Amino acid sequence: MGLLAWAMMGLAIWHYTIWLPDRFWGGIVGALIASIAGAIILGLVIFALGHHGLSIPGRHTTHIVTVLYAIPGALIGMALAYLIGARLEQRTR
Repeated sequence: MGLLAWAMMGLAIWHYTIWLPDRFWGGIVGALIASIAGAIILGLVIFALGHHGLSIPGRHTTHIVTVLYAIPGALIGMALAYLIGARLEQRTR
């Protein structure tokens, strides 16, 4: 259940990319993949640090705080995709 929550949080944050110029590596789909991947990966890492082992939280261990673990990961993933895309765009000019 936690994995689904992290993926949905990454998807929700990705919707705000409409306000940014499309310089993402892979376009808007690249931003989507980076956001979801970053949310899941950092969500797993933060949850593993707090619970002494790599696991996906189940239905009864998923709380609102568990969902919030995904926010920094989604932002970091999209920032990396944006920086790579902007750098590639500058090289092609």
